[in-house]
Amino acid sequence: MTPTLLRSGLAFAALGVAFLGALLVLAEQKTGWALIAIGLPLSGVLALAGDALGGDFSTTLQRRTQVLISETRPWMWLIALYAVLHVPVPLWPQGFGILGLASTAALFVGALLYAAERVGWGRSWLMAAFACGLGLSAEVIGTRTGFPFGIYSYATAPEPLILGVPLMVPLGWFALTLAGLLLSGGRAWLAGLLLALWDVGLEPLMTAQRYWLWSDPNPLWAGAPIQNFLGWWAVGSGISWVLLKIGPQVFSPSPVVENVQHPIRPAPFNFAVAYPIETFFLPGGLILVGRYPEAAVTLLAMLLGLGLARAVRGRA
Repeated sequence: MTPTLLRSGLAFAALGVAFLGALLVLAEQKTGWALIAIGLPLSGVLALAGDALGGDFSTTLQRRTQVLISETRPWMWLIALYAVLHVPVPLWPQGFGILGLASTAALFVGALLYAAERVGWGRSWLMAAFACGLGLSAEVIGTRTGFPFGIYSYATAPEPLILGVPLMVPLGWFALTLAGLLLSGGRAWLAGLLLALWDVGLEPLMTAQRYWLWSDPNPLWAGAPIQNFLGWWAVGSGISWVLLKIGPQVFSPSPVVENVQHPIRPAPFNFAVAYPIETFFLPGGLILVGRYPEAAVTLLAMLLGLGLARAVRGRA
């Protein structure tokens, strides 16, 4: 196991402790707060120096913390904020809509900054505009005609709305498509598939929260028909293709490009990390709303996506 995988695994295990604490808090067990207080900071510590346990842990943690502070770029802080905003959800169920919008907005701004770092602000905004515009158009057409996703409605969705579609939806189309495209190594078809696998968990969670409601005559999963997942793949692949045409340097192995005034050093990870973060939190959210089988299926689907992306990149 590589040091990065070890640190990631230990950090997610610590987050699991915090998640267990949240479940205990929901069950009115005061010990849950202690687990949250331990698990959250511990996850950060292990993410930095979990591979040095049993060795020179203190020195390694101090050195890496200094490096983190000096080299962390703005989009990394936004991804961290995106992850942190998931934590209060079980403790404040009524705030699901506010926290969902805030976390998605943080991820959107992070995606914008990540792209701007590589291709400049002009093309970064252009990528965001096309992705959000295409995603919003697909949703508006879909809710009115049933194509390309099936028959569904945003009638019970919380504000703010754009043309009847929750604001977080087009923001998510840009941010998660960018993450999927980076994870796929710039392969539009695979990015579309990763988005469809992500939606396996999104459907039962968001219908449980009444963000959208299905009335399709051919339901397959959480009210959604097979057409929905084919539509996600098609729309996700299409948006990915557009992003690749506008800003191919964003998906280049080297982030240094000619039209950026100040060349940047390679980061230890890229914006694709948003997908494994979702792999952790999305099944957790389903557990919190009592959808245990759906949580298991979601975890398997997204792990399958991560494994497939790694295998495809490895053959390149």
